[in-house]
Amino acid sequence: MTETLQPHPLLAQLTEAVQGGMPVAIAELGRLVRIPSVSWDGFDAAHVATSAAAVKELLDQLGVFDSVEISRAPIDESRMGQPAILATRAAKNGRPTILLYAHHDVQPPGNAEDWESNPFEPTVRGDRLYGRGAADDKAGVMAHVAAIRAFVETVGDDFNLGLVAFFEGEEEFGSRSFANFLVQHREQLAADVIVVADSDNWDLNTPSLTVGLRGNVTFKLTISTLAHASHSGMFGGAAPDAMLAAITLLATLHAADGSVAVDGLTSRESATPEYSEGKLAHEAALLEGVASIGHGPVLSRLWNQPAITITGIDAPAVVNASNTLTPSVTVKLSARIAPGQSATDAYDALEAHLTAHAPFGAHLEISDVDRGDPFLVETGGWAVAEAKDAMHQAWGVEPLETGIGGSIPFISTLVEIFPDAQILVTGVEDPDSRAHSPNESLHLGVFQRAILTEAVLLAKLESRA
Repeated sequence: MTETLQPHPLLAQLTEAVQGGMPVAIAELGRLVRIPSVSWDGFDAAHVATSAAAVKELLDQLGVFDSVEISRAPIDESRMGQPAILATRAAKNGRPTILLYAHHDVQPPGNAEDWESNPFEPTVRGDRLYGRGAADDKAGVMAHVAAIRAFVETVGDDFNLGLVAFFEGEEEFGSRSFANFLVQHREQLAADVIVVADSDNWDLNTPSLTVGLRGNVTFKLTISTLAHASHSGMFGGAAPDAMLAAITLLATLHAADGSVAVDGLTSRESATPEYSEGKLAHEAALLEGVASIGHGPVLSRLWNQPAITITGIDAPAVVNASNTLTPSVTVKLSARIAPGQSATDAYDALEAHLTAHAPFGAHLEISDVDRGDPFLVETGGWAVAEAKDAMHQAWGVEPLETGIGGSIPFISTLVEIFPDAQILVTGVEDPDSRAHSPNESLHLGVFQRAILTEAVLLAKLESRA
């Protein structure tokens, strides 16, 4: 990309269309946020179905798709996945087809008292819209919808570009039917370019194209030492309780500096932009005096090295604690895998480490295993150049190519099913969006620039023979 920006001939009209459509886009996003479409087990699946119907209505109203349907694919022989929306429009006159992906399901809200406003009541404070899913990823859904609307307003509805919209309903619960959905709808989903709108931007004023994602391995680990609870006074000090075994075992996963200490989990060498310890402390909300962990440049730790987090523990609650030795403890282990290593190899390394380090002969049981491979974008393709140029035009500054510490495991499935498609990972989030956390929010300026970016990209692809 040259330093001198060459505006797209339709940039002014697209900008006007996006600006004019913002009140409607924000209102429509608010209506989606009000639907508590949590896809996890234990939550009412009817809300996900309601969300799917609302998103289908938005796509129907655009009036440009040949078909818009709600579809579900099986997870396995006994379970069906959550409803997804699939809309298609065939390409004409040699134009490419672009697939626009986002997901309409959301994370659980967590504790209501941790929110400054109702998580399912969209609330504008300053330049931000607050609510569960306001950023991740109902804003991704609405960025696609609003970009198509601005594009059609500018070029008319008799365009040649092929369009596919695929809005998933269970990304936050592991995309468990995703692979089956792709196989089931392979012909409808086939595209030259796939835009996955589920990532973030460098800051409020600088866009980024995500070119590397860590993979993930998650599972439940149960550590058991006793057949039943025993009196802690009568047997404590001689009989090992499961909590002691769990603490001892989990401590072996990390070195003294907090870096991962599991043989077989690999790292990757790659240059990263400058990112200070102070920036980390601010964006990760470190308490006063708390130091970072690991070694090497901060972004290398976040993008190119493995990480292990214990995200949950099932053990006696403090309020119900009795003077007994706990027989079993179950934890949820979440590992992020550096690009370049398969999730299967990473799981094998974790299992071998835990087995080898189980203290006192403790019994281990691993269950509910999920694996997702890391992903590296091939940055030499024409679609990457077009996307970066569209970002430059919409934001007025050069975009960055960045990694991300999070995982989007299904991208490796997209690569497997559609090996010839060029994949672009974009997003509407920023470092203060707090996706998955209380007080999740969307910066409305970033939202507008993300919509304009995609509208410009659609216009560029429309003129690409």
